[in-house]
Amino acid sequence: MAQFCALFRLDCKFLVVLSWTLLCCSVGFAQEQPMSDLTQDCIACHSSVTPAIVADWRRSAHSKITPEKALGRPELERRISVKIVPDQLKDVVVGCAECHLLNTQDHSDTFDHNDQKVHLTVTPKDCGTCHPVEESQFGKNIMAFAHTNLSKNPVFTMLMNTINGVQELNKNGTTIKEADQQTNSESCYSCHGTELKVINKKARSTDYGDMEFVQMSGWPNDGVGRLNPDNSRGSCSACHTRHQFSIQMARKPYTCSQCHKGPDVPAYKIYSVSKHGVIFSSLHNEWNLKAVPWTVGKDFSAPTCATCHVSLVVNQEGSVIVNRTHQMNDRLPWRIFGLIYAHAHPKSPDTSIIKNADGLPLPTTYSGTPASDYLIGSEEQKVRKETLQKVCLSCHTPDWVQGHWGRFDNTIKTTDAMTLTATKILMKAWDRKLADKKNPFDEAIEKQWTEQWLFYANSTRLSSAMLGADYGVFDNGRWFMGKTIQEMLDRFNFLAGTRKR
Repeated sequence: MAQFCALFRLDCKFLVVLSWTLLCCSVGFAQEQPMSDLTQDCIACHSSVTPAIVADWRRSAHSKITPEKALGRPELERRISVKIVPDQLKDVVVGCAECHLLNTQDHSDTFDHNDQKVHLTVTPKDCGTCHPVEESQFGKNIMAFAHTNLSKNPVFTMLMNTINGVQELNKNGTTIKEADQQTNSESCYSCHGTELKVINKKARSTDYGDMEFVQMSGWPNDGVGRLNPDNSRGSCSACHTRHQFSIQMARKPYTCSQCHKGPDVPAYKIYSVSKHGVIFSSLHNEWNLKAVPWTVGKDFSAPTCATCHVSLVVNQEGSVIVNRTHQMNDRLPWRIFGLIYAHAHPKSPDTSIIKNADGLPLPTTYSGTPASDYLIGSEEQKVRKETLQKVCLSCHTPDWVQGHWGRFDNTIKTTDAMTLTATKILMKAWDRKLADKKNPFDEAIEKQWTEQWLFYANSTRLSSAMLGADYGVFDNGRWFMGKTIQEMLDRFNFLAGTRKR
């Protein structure tokens, strides 16, 4: 009898475990339901053809809830901004078909696939079906125009070609050949975004028979300013990597580091060694990086890039500190990297339209005079500064915040002054015909000048903004600004002496 009871208890335990396992499996399956018939058709093949993609999607919020239910959440908890969900999306989760069969009439990359019209590229316009506010905000962002701001600015394209073009030796020095598309696509346009153009559509043999596929130039690419086949700009997966589209990933600084690492934009490196970065790297496993809204002091204890620039942040009483925004400069009074001098943010995200007093498409002249007609004014700067300071004040006292911003304002002045000194040396070299102004980036003294503002002034300003002290001193900071000025002056005197002889 005792043996029977023992066996019975074991059988019962087995049945309980088995029942619980089946329940968990059924719940997990239910979380990905209801799927549309078309998405089920996609998954039936792609589970074996591209299993990692399907697995990522199954982990996503898209697979766990329908847009209609997402819209029913309290306003601050929503990750969806559409007011009325389209009928075809109300009762199904957002799967393969809901994205890749959406707006096919607008996509030049639409092709016939398994008896359906499918497009390869999912764009911000497609995402805007459920996230129209975010799409609109991002479209007003400089990031969305990153490709245009590079490709349509002859000064920037000259710098890009000087960097990427193959140099060939001749008897007078070297000649720089124009950089090829492949090189530009994997370098500057990797972050700025390529232009996606359909080359052709052709059949290819697969395990499921011959199928049509589209071929595009500029692909693959997830650059923030990508020009898409439906005439939209950008790529949501630059930050919310497909196919999980994780808010947790977008909130971690590693994601921003893809493009903001340096030495021209060393934001991630500086953040990593800052006090904020040290807290993140030490404690972020204890944080809730998925919470919406994001509660300071509860879900996280130090800012990441997203905290300051993007996220909806509330205090522990649920009051909004800053609203979510995908127009990143909403909280930025200054533009502090990538240009010769720090300056107020441009009014338009399309910076290629700027003309300064020298007639160049740059926000300042070489001597530092701002193209004020194209830049936001002091009142708008004040609004943006105060918005960003609200994030600072959620952890720090007013005296601490004012002291920090006072130092930052001073750093803008001193780095611009050091850049101006280097520029004056270069302009003397141009005036004396010791360097050719036609291309301001290809001669040794010009390369030194470029490093002065593109590497060292940028690093110093970002270090000041983000509390990464050594990056503003010896690690591409003030030491190198002083060293560059001396080296430029020595080179100028050498060139001038050579000409006299």
